[in-house]
Amino acid sequence: MKRNVLVLLAVVTGLTLAAKAGTISGQVSGVTGQSVVYVDTISGKTFPAPTQPPVIDQKGLVFQPHVMAVQIGTTVDFLNSDSVAHNVFWTSIGGNKKLAHNLGTWPKGEKKSFKFDTPGAVPVLCNVHPEMSAYLVVVPTPYFATSDQTGNYKIENVPDGSYTVTAWHEGAKNQSKPVTVSGDSKADFTLSK
Repeated sequence: MKRNVLVLLAVVTGLTLAAKAGTISGQVSGVTGQSVVYVDTISGKTFPAPTQPPVIDQKGLVFQPHVMAVQIGTTVDFLNSDSVAHNVFWTSIGGNKKLAHNLGTWPKGEKKSFKFDTPGAVPVLCNVHPEMSAYLVVVPTPYFATSDQTGNYKIENVPDGSYTVTAWHEGAKNQSKPVTVSGDSKADFTLSK
């Protein structure tokens, strides 16, 4: 009997905890291609950065992926999978030109890493191949998503509460709006240049 009560208590506690997290989903329109949607800074909260570095690859003379979002404090690996030398540099982070950086040039199979401690969009470029470009969007919380090509996105496991959610797209003005999460929530954005 006591065991059954403990099992029931564990199940109820688990369901209660699961019910306190929801999703934010919607669509980004007015632009074509991928966008990044994220929950902005949450007052009084900090989040540990992921320990596994994501990779931006240089393959076929293209940065892959073209758009990547990472949480602030994340170390990103930049890999060269092409048979030619590549370079990685950026002219600013979040528009701050003082944060420009050049990782240098390296051959096939090698990678260089960089830890991003400042939020904002990072225009990633290669000075060996000026036609190559990508964007790394450094966001303040672990609650973010990159949309599909049609603008649909879904941010999962967001704790219930009220937040500011922001949509970013290459070449467009950011748009922010308040969103209250209680289970499944919806937030659509229409961006313009």
